[in-house]
Amino acid sequence: MKKTPLFLMAMSAIALASCSEDEPVSVRQATNEAISFRSAMGTRASETTNANLNKIFVTAVYGDSVMTSGSAKSVFKNSLYFDNAEFDKGADSYFTAAAGKKYDWLAPTQKIDFFAYAPSQDELGADIMMKEDNSGMTLESFAVPEEISEQVDFITANASGSRNVNETSGVELTFDHRLSQIELRAKSEDTDYTYKVIGARIGRPQFMGTFDFNTNQWTLDDWHDTAVYTAACDTTTLSASPVSIMGAGGNAMLMPQTLTPWDSKNDPDNVAREAYLSVLVNITRTDNGMQIYPFANESEFTHQPVRQYGWASIPLSGTWEQGKKYIYTLDFTNGAGVIDPDDPDPGKQIIGGPIKFTVKVNDWVDGNAGKVYDMSADKVE
Repeated sequence: MKKTPLFLMAMSAIALASCSEDEPVSVRQATNEAISFRSAMGTRASETTNANLNKIFVTAVYGDSVMTSGSAKSVFKNSLYFDNAEFDKGADSYFTAAAGKKYDWLAPTQKIDFFAYAPSQDELGADIMMKEDNSGMTLESFAVPEEISEQVDFITANASGSRNVNETSGVELTFDHRLSQIELRAKSEDTDYTYKVIGARIGRPQFMGTFDFNTNQWTLDDWHDTAVYTAACDTTTLSASPVSIMGAGGNAMLMPQTLTPWDSKNDPDNVAREAYLSVLVNITRTDNGMQIYPFANESEFTHQPVRQYGWASIPLSGTWEQGKKYIYTLDFTNGAGVIDPDDPDPGKQIIGGPIKFTVKVNDWVDGNAGKVYDMSADKVE
């Protein structure tokens, strides 16, 4: 069977739970005229749902306001009403201001603009700042955590409302996911080789940026810093059925971006720090258990005993959009890719072409030059 480099069987860009399928978050007028919210979505790599989202954070800005001092009047635009206020879910599924606070609707025709998000600034590890004119907010210099288990599903929502319009019907506040969710799966239908997997890597995407709540867009960091995200999973023997290899940490939540693929041939050490996917794998022959990868002679490079597992990689290209889940199924049926840029002898193809022989059968050579043997003799010499 011909062995070709590892390839992507499928890359599915799947939208996360769509807004139309979620119960909308609404602002309602309670009997005490306090503003409260009703939640719809969740946050974390393990995909929070309506059932487990218990806190949201909201900033409110209202339009022109007038202050008088004697005969003097001052007009203020985009006045801040409340800033990053925590709202907790109650038994009625509405979210009300935490710690005994209450925010009432203003004058009947006074429009209020709401900017909502989850999780908290502490969980995001970055500051959410009001713009100078209070016209909106930004999440400043957000960095995706190195540990996949610590990554969060950042969601936001914008809406406007006023007492006379929304006191009864509420203000629809629907959250959207602002990161890209990445899952790696693996499979193999190869009967000649057995593949055991204990981990995965998402190599060299950019990890830092600033989010604008008004435009709902990211601006990536000017330095274009990249990172390597590693997941560990229980030992998994690959079969024809794809299986997730992300482990207990869950799927990755990464920055939306366009990826430049690693040039494994011309830049095997990945000096350019470009994108790739890797699987931590042990490859043996099915018939006799002989280890094929990691290579038996790798000790020549490392001066260490041969490892049981090594990284098998493939360059990664494409665009990750916010609010979409990308499932990469890595199929080892026809090959195992190339050695990871951080492993010994990077860029080298792991399983080469099958062993083959060229065969030539020489013509017969007359060994006795046509000699005739006498059947009456005692023996043939």
